[in-house]
Amino acid sequence: MNIVLVEPEIPQNTGNVARTCAATGASLRLVRPLGFEITDAKLKRAGLDYWHLLDLHYHDGFDELYAKYPASPFFFLSTKADKGYTEVSYPQDSFLVFGKETKGLPENLLTSGKGQAVRIPMTDSARSLNLSNSVAIVLYEALRQNGFNGLKTKSDYLKNILAKLR
Repeated sequence: MNIVLVEPEIPQNTGNVARTCAATGASLRLVRPLGFEITDAKLKRAGLDYWHLLDLHYHDGFDELYAKYPASPFFFLSTKADKGYTEVSYPQDSFLVFGKETKGLPENLLTSGKGQAVRIPMTDSARSLNLSNSVAIVLYEALRQNGFNGLKTKSDYLKNILAKLR
């Protein structure tokens, strides 16, 4: 899976997303301009000691990213979408695209025909969810649909205890 953050603004959110990507094996693709320096201490702290596990890529614009992967499935997360994120199938090579925290994705991207727009259900009174929470919700649905391929789904805790008792 590929997580795409288009012009992220808050380093802590990007750090949290980086940690989620590292823990799941998803690639993180950051589309410039970024609202912070990649060396930002808040970014590094939010990602903890997972940075060496992260498959991180930078792109100078969404069009550059799309030009590299035109045949791949793209899903645009937006509160403006009608279809729920659980109503679509996410192939293994999907790109899950999220917009900046203050504005979301640009309208022209949502209407470009380059992918499907999907939303996370919420009440009318809520403007949006936190970016890093949204990424985790949708990424784990996509991973679930693909059988959590490559991820440890059961604890080895009991096996380790039994092994020590032998």
